[in-house]
Amino acid sequence: MEYRTLGRSGIKVSSLALGTDNFANPTPEKESIKIVDAAHDAGINLIDTSNSYAKGEAERIIGRALKQNGKRHDVVLATKAYFPQSDGPNHRGGSRLHLIKACEDSLKRLNTDHIDLYQLHRPDFEVPIEETLSALTDLVRAGKIRYIGSSTAPAWRIMEAIMHSELKGYVRFVSEQPPYNLLDRRIENELVPLCQKHEIGILPWSPMAMGILAGRYAGFELDGKYPAESRAALRGGIYAERITKAGVIVGNQFVELAKKIGISAVQLAILWVKDQPGITAPLIGPRTLKQLTDDYLPVAEMRLSDEARAACDAMVPPGSVMASFHNSAPWMKMKVL
Repeated sequence: MEYRTLGRSGIKVSSLALGTDNFANPTPEKESIKIVDAAHDAGINLIDTSNSYAKGEAERIIGRALKQNGKRHDVVLATKAYFPQSDGPNHRGGSRLHLIKACEDSLKRLNTDHIDLYQLHRPDFEVPIEETLSALTDLVRAGKIRYIGSSTAPAWRIMEAIMHSELKGYVRFVSEQPPYNLLDRRIENELVPLCQKHEIGILPWSPMAMGILAGRYAGFELDGKYPAESRAALRGGIYAERITKAGVIVGNQFVELAKKIGISAVQLAILWVKDQPGITAPLIGPRTLKQLTDDYLPVAEMRLSDEARAACDAMVPPGSVMASFHNSAPWMKMKVL
């Protein structure tokens, strides 16, 4: 397993990170714990979750898994806060009131005394960035979190946060977690150059484009129907919005390219993200232990060839988009293609 420095920090993280959005929704706890153990045994040391995944149950499962295997201090444990935790108007967002309460609740669910990487799940434009950074700084000083990060924020917001951190001595973002895959390359226009310039680690989510790049939705361009067990069918909403005919057509071409290379389309999709400039580690989110061991883990030892990179660029040019994976971002105007 290759290890890379996470932004301007002193920690090393594996070149693949374990995403846990499937834990408890739909992956049962027993299999989720097996996934945590297998990922650790393979060298993955970054586990990413959120207080919103399965209404907090994903955090509880991870807490129990790390207690059982005794590996809590071998992993970089990351979680997030922003989305509503109840109907109360202050139980969401990036305010001091919410973040401190959300952090305390996550610590309990994770069964730990500190969180290694605490991330804003989305930017909150109704709260001054100074308030958010001040609260996070206090949590660092209290020993409850070690580093802070952001997720699905525009480049200008990250730059604004860096400026306030530098001027006022607040804790500084070490990472950004954006959507990034071959079908949505828009972060290459501004966010990636910004992160490279200012040493912000990039931990992309949805590297397989929700399975489009694995051929999951083959046929959608003809009949407009989602596979029965797909996220688009099971969850609808923003997940269904991401499935476009143009994206599926590219996905089908991508599957053929993977066959020519001699690896699975799943592996090529993750590999493409892993080896893109500026990327620290893509988040892989297996539903099953078999997916992790057979499809995802081998990618850690693979390298993307120049020929494969050029073929991917020919399908979707750098900086462009075929399916919007920024559609859950409150600041992104283009929600549906």
